[in-house]
Amino acid sequence: MGRFPQPHGERGSLRWIQSLINENPSALDHAVGLGRITWSSPLENDEFSEYRDQAFLDRLGIELPLRSLVDFWPAGGPQWDALGKAASGDVILLEAKAHVGEILSPPSEARPDNLKKIRASLQETASALGATPGTDWALRFYQYANRLAHAYLLQELNRIATRMVFVYFIGDREMDGPQSRREWEAAIAVLHESLGIRGRVPRYVIDVFIDVRPSVPVPA
Repeated sequence: MGRFPQPHGERGSLRWIQSLINENPSALDHAVGLGRITWSSPLENDEFSEYRDQAFLDRLGIELPLRSLVDFWPAGGPQWDALGKAASGDVILLEAKAHVGEILSPPSEARPDNLKKIRASLQETASALGATPGTDWALRFYQYANRLAHAYLLQELNRIATRMVFVYFIGDREMDGPQSRREWEAAIAVLHESLGIRGRVPRYVIDVFIDVRPSVPVPA
């Protein structure tokens, strides 16, 4: 429970993140900038599985000594695109995007009792980050918000060195993705403004931009 085998990615962010971690992890490590990272998922020898709930903590080999996951979030939490640990010991939680539409996500569809816990934890996170009062993190950008909340749970509430890495792929024409970093940054600025955290994103959140366009040969 909490382990979800994935198909071999043939397009979009699933393709690119699987390819990087299994075929060229040093390129991703370099982009993240924390030295060598030991990636726990998605690994080809593990059916490219993604993890959520207690299973993602088990996969990383960590425990939460001060505030438990079950106290903070109901079952059915984020399913992580990738998990790892940097040489520094930092836990890496990773979410990958290949086109702007992936930033948008529907509101939480949790049942009422679970939604109450989710809203409380999102509000706690928003308040801790100094978000503009009145923003509802369970609505338009819920997926991004719940990733921030889980990073906050590890980093701030449990004092586990954590980096929440958002990977934005540039140049995925098949997915009609952004063709420049500037396009992504404009979309991210709207996201942060909507969540009330523009200029208040914590230092443990890292935005990484990776160009997946084939290299153009230099004429002889």
